[in-house]
Amino acid sequence: MAKTKSAYFCQSCGYESAKWLGRCPSCNEWNTFVEEIIEKTSAKVPSWKTSTGTQRLNKPSKVDDIQSISEDRTLTGDLELDRVLGGGLVAGSVILIGGEPGIGKSTLMLQLALNISGKKILYVSGEESEQQIKMRAERITKSPKADCYILTETSTQNIFKQIEALEPNIIIVDSIQTLHSSNIDSTPGSVSQVRECTAELLRFAKETDTPVFLIGHITKDGTIAGPKILEHMVDTVLQFEGDRHHVYRILRSIKNRFGAAAELGIYAMHSSGLREVSNPSEILLSQRDEEMSGIAISATLEGARPMLIETQALVSAAAYGTPQRSANGFDTKRMNMLLAVLEKRCGFRLSTRDVFLNIAGGIKVEDPAIDLAIMVAIISSHEDIAISSKICFAAEVGLSGEIRAVNRIEQRISEAEKLGFERIFISNYNLKGLILDRFKIEITPVRKIEDVFSLLFG
Repeated sequence: MAKTKSAYFCQSCGYESAKWLGRCPSCNEWNTFVEEIIEKTSAKVPSWKTSTGTQRLNKPSKVDDIQSISEDRTLTGDLELDRVLGGGLVAGSVILIGGEPGIGKSTLMLQLALNISGKKILYVSGEESEQQIKMRAERITKSPKADCYILTETSTQNIFKQIEALEPNIIIVDSIQTLHSSNIDSTPGSVSQVRECTAELLRFAKETDTPVFLIGHITKDGTIAGPKILEHMVDTVLQFEGDRHHVYRILRSIKNRFGAAAELGIYAMHSSGLREVSNPSEILLSQRDEEMSGIAISATLEGARPMLIETQALVSAAAYGTPQRSANGFDTKRMNMLLAVLEKRCGFRLSTRDVFLNIAGGIKVEDPAIDLAIMVAIISSHEDIAISSKICFAAEVGLSGEIRAVNRIEQRISEAEKLGFERIFISNYNLKGLILDRFKIEITPVRKIEDVFSLLFG
C-alpha cells in the first residue's frame, strides 16, 4: 500500500515545496506555507465520465485536415457582459469572475441566471442558503425568463450527481473556494482543493460543451485567491471592480481566449440589481455649470469601446520640503514622467508644487492617449486658467515633448463629435489616411507640447 504523501503550498501564489519555508521564493510572502496531503492511500484518480462511459482516444491531426466550424455563441441578455465575453457565451468555456466581498458578483451571476431565456441553469451555492438566494431573486426580478435551479452543496461528487440528473445548459458556482473534493484530503479553499475542483469542472465543461461560471475570492492585494495556475486553467478571467460606497461597477476582462482581453462593461448598482450603462461617458464626465481650472477631457479606448473621460488636476504650493505626488486611476510613475517633460521642455517649475491627479468616475486608465489631457489639466490648475468644456484631447506625449500618434483615431473623434464637443487636439502624425471632411468637429493637429500651450494659454 502506498504511503500518504504531503507537500507544502504557498497560500498566496500556490508555489509547491517539499519542505516548509519561511519565505516563499515565488511571491516573497512570509509564513504562507501550509502542509497539505496530495495523495491518499486509497484514492482513485477522479474523472468526469460521459453518459456512455467510454473514453475517446485522441489522435494527432494535420492542421489542414481540421475542419473549421462556426463559433456559436449564446447571448446572455446582458449587453455589457456579452461585450466583455466577446459576443456571448462559447460552448464549453470556463469563466472565472473575481472581485471584492460585497461588490456584486453573486448579484450579477444570479441576475444572469434569471434573465437568460430558453436555458436550463444550475446555480450552485456553497455560501448562502436557498432562502437567502430566493430573497435576492425576488428583489432582482419579478418575472424570471429562465429555468433556474438552486443547489446548496459544496461536495463536487454530489454536485456532479445532480448535474447528471438535471442536465443543465449553464452552470454557475458560487464560489470555487467553498468546494471540496473527496479525492484530496485537505480543507476547502486550500491550494490543492481549489486546483482539483477547478480541474474536475474544467474536464466536465470540455467534454459536455457546457459553459461554467466560477466566482472566486480575491486576496488583500486585489488578485484572485488560490494558485496562479487557476487563471491559466480557465478560458476567461473577469474582474468585477468598484467601490461598495458608490453606485457604479466595472466588469473588466483580464484574459479571454474567445475575444479581446481589454474590454470592460459598466453597471450601476440599484436596489433592484445591476443596471447596464450603455453610454459610460455620461458618468465619466461631470456636469458643470461654469468653467473650472484643472479639468481636461480626453478620448480614450477600452477594448473596442471609445469613451470620453475627465482628468482632474490640482497643483498647489508644497507645505513641506518634499512635494507630494498622488494619482488616482492613473500610473503615478507616468505622471512623474509627464511632470518632468513639462519642466524640461516647457519651463514650468513644478518641483516645489504638490500635484494631485484624479480620473473622474473611479475608472483606471492605462491608455497613453490621455497624456496630453493630463498635462493640459496640470498647467490649467497651475496657471488657474479654465479650459473650455467643448475641447477634448487624444494624443500621447514623448520625452522630448513631441505629440505622438495614437491608434483608432477615427473612433475617438467620432465619439467626441457625438457627445457635442466642438474641437479636438490630435497628433499631426494621425492625419495620414484621415478624411477630415467626414467630421463636423474642428480637428487641431499639433506637433509639440509647446504648440498646444500656445494655442490654449497664449
